[in-house]
Amino acid sequence: MSAVKIRDFDESTAFLGDYGPFQVVIIALLSLSAIPCGYMGVIAVFVSDTPEHHCRLSTNFTRNGTDEERTRGWGGPDSCSRYRVTGNGSERVTSNDTEPCVDGWVFSTERYTSTVVSEWDLVCENAWKVPFSTSLFFVGVLIGSFISGHLSDRFGRKPMFFVTMLLQAVTALIQATSTSWTMFCIFNALRGLSQISNYITSLVLGSEMLSQSARVSFTLLGHSLGFGLGYALLPILAYFIRGWRMLLVASAIPSLLFIPSWWLIPESPRWLLQKGRLEEAERVIRNAAKQNRVSAPEIIFRAGEGLAPKKDEKAQTHTYLDLIRTPNMRNITVLGLFLWLSVAMVFYGLSLNTSNLYGNVYLNCFLSALIDIGAYFATWLLVNRVPRPTLLFSALLFCGVLLLIIQLIPEDMPVMLQVLALVGKMGVSGAYSFIYVIFTELMPTVVRNMGFGIVSTAARLGTIICPYVVYSGVFSKFLPYIIFGTISIMAAAVSILLPDTRNDKLPDLISQAKPLRHLSCQKKPTSLQTEVPEGCKELNNSALC
Repeated sequence: MSAVKIRDFDESTAFLGDYGPFQVVIIALLSLSAIPCGYMGVIAVFVSDTPEHHCRLSTNFTRNGTDEERTRGWGGPDSCSRYRVTGNGSERVTSNDTEPCVDGWVFSTERYTSTVVSEWDLVCENAWKVPFSTSLFFVGVLIGSFISGHLSDRFGRKPMFFVTMLLQAVTALIQATSTSWTMFCIFNALRGLSQISNYITSLVLGSEMLSQSARVSFTLLGHSLGFGLGYALLPILAYFIRGWRMLLVASAIPSLLFIPSWWLIPESPRWLLQKGRLEEAERVIRNAAKQNRVSAPEIIFRAGEGLAPKKDEKAQTHTYLDLIRTPNMRNITVLGLFLWLSVAMVFYGLSLNTSNLYGNVYLNCFLSALIDIGAYFATWLLVNRVPRPTLLFSALLFCGVLLLIIQLIPEDMPVMLQVLALVGKMGVSGAYSFIYVIFTELMPTVVRNMGFGIVSTAARLGTIICPYVVYSGVFSKFLPYIIFGTISIMAAAVSILLPDTRNDKLPDLISQAKPLRHLSCQKKPTSLQTEVPEGCKELNNSALC
């Protein structure tokens, strides 16, 4: 394919301004769409929590000649066994020998009327099913991360966004009718698939329609804040809705209410240009100009100056191989895989661990959400004042150090442990929102959604593992913090390789992607540079550029 002249999209649409009515509506709607994603990802904190329980005792009995009611203690030395009953009728007595809970369990209803644990007795020898069902949600997230990028790049951001929004609601409603643990797990995976697909697609859709300054505000103060508000809404809903089935039903309603916004949210003009649909892209921009009450140029995008090839040239179809075809894109992709896996694993691990913290689970979850919101706001304030690598490095290092300090806290100081865990989460929460910003700026338009799909897939490998890391706290309450803290520090060390993309234009083509620091001889690339720098030619080392 012959070279195609590129005209900068941001310059072509600069007449729209940064925060006109059109941009405000887009930011508001797509930020609100992140609210269901915020609570769907961690709803297992309440749906799959394990209430206090003990063995069911079939009758009153005596032990050592003393009347003993079925409510005495736990009916045994622990919640997974009871004292063996011998004799018949009124002569039934217990010995010091124990037996399994052959008659099932009695679950406390002080906190919940029901959870999936009390519904299907997922305790003792079946306790492994609880983290497994949560991991299956993240398996669905992994699959959604992998396929959503390709489908969005092929069929469009807008159709994919609304299809996954509807799917997220429908799967939650069907899951609420589950008649078995197996059915619950299947729809847990489907709900995870739709949740991440919707979240990533809405982020990419908004980012591609906004200017550089508005894009950063949307990602950090809009989209991430919507996600945090959804997380904060979860403990409030769970406090008033104590049954897991109705909690899932309530969680589906906001997604359904959002569907009519189809008529307010347009397709990404960048994607339309990349597909050669110039007239449709111009129509979107002209409608935006009309809403902003500004005059649009007579010709916004000239034929042959968009992101697509000319009519007499063969259209290029980009695939996942383009993410590793060139050395620069390969470096970006590999680094992204590790960073996203690490950050997502620590973020969701600490979020799911709130039910294991000292004190009230509803208050802990709400405080965790407030900390996330505070981290998103702080990141927004710093994002254009601090170099991108420095900001990410500092956030991850802050989290890792505080989590490793937890093991030094005496066991008789649970409040201090709780404070360090929640404050440490602030660092990884800021990093979790920030990696969306920097990888939006690193990934070119032609492969952006596929790139997000791949790195988000790696992130889900971390989230699949994190429920088991949290579960390891049963054996050692400090072990999860040691694992999460170590991973956070490792990610901080790697993040210094990222380039500083502040004030850079959003790349459209692979040749425009900014190289990583210390991995390229290109010192200061321009956003539209497509040829090999002279310095690289002289060194015969152009592959690194």
